[in-house]
Amino acid sequence: MKPKDPCKAYACKIQKCLHENKFQENKCQEFIEYLRECCVIWKDQSISCSGIDISKAVKNETKKS
Repeated sequence: MKPKDPCKAYACKIQKCLHENKFQENKCQEFIEYLRECCVIWKDQSISCSGIDISKAVKNETKKS
């Protein structure tokens, strides 16, 4: 049996968000960052991390300090 992809749920949330927001990536930055954080840990075990740049956090313009 194939092991479960640990980051697949985050990838699915991105797709749902993009669909609901007419593919405006800026509206889904929170979910993109969740996937990136998952990929930092699981990049070697998750097919969902293919092509994800884990070197830097996604800029989230909605967060306030």
